[in-house]
Amino acid sequence: MSIRINDTAPDFTADTTQGTINFHDWIGDSYAVLFSHPKNFTPVCTTELGAMAGLAGEFKKRNAKIIGISVDPVESHDKWKADIKTATGQSVEYPLIGDKDLKVAKLYDMLPAGAGDSSEGRTPADNATVRSVFVVGPDKKVKLTLTYPMTTGRNFDEILRAIDSIQLTAKHKVATPANWKQGEDVIITAAVPDDEAKEKFGEFERVLPYLRKAKQPKD
Repeated sequence: MSIRINDTAPDFTADTTQGTINFHDWIGDSYAVLFSHPKNFTPVCTTELGAMAGLAGEFKKRNAKIIGISVDPVESHDKWKADIKTATGQSVEYPLIGDKDLKVAKLYDMLPAGAGDSSEGRTPADNATVRSVFVVGPDKKVKLTLTYPMTTGRNFDEILRAIDSIQLTAKHKVATPANWKQGEDVIITAAVPDDEAKEKFGEFERVLPYLRKAKQPKD
């Protein structure tokens, strides 16, 4: 099955470095960022897990939990965490899912059904498509998906920026323009007529008949 925005994120039970979890229960009333890796002890992923550890406080401010997954057993994750600390100076305190039977990777359409049922003997190239990020809302719906090649490290500041937009636009009848950041002007959605827009957002700028900009609403 392919995973699309607004689909319910597939639920699963899995072993992690912090014990067994049920994904939907673990999310609870938070947002969640599930990010995947093709193999432990790979250079790009080592930097990525450290980067996420360094940003853990920023995700927490946004009520977003972070969880990694790699198609290797949990025991291997525990050893990898020491390398991540050495390479990046960051301690990984968030859970890492062990997916040695490839169940979650297949469930999220990161590997084909015919990929087998064991991580044993598989190379990073065999698992190259296990490089996705899924942002899931408290309603357990998928809000964002991204997939990167193995040679391109992910920009997790962009994930934070996207979560800011997702949360803002879920609360107000606005959208965010290209390269938007917190505090910048937003777009008033077409569903809001001019009189309501003025009441909600005050004065606004009509750039085009279908493009109206206003100051970012305050919470």
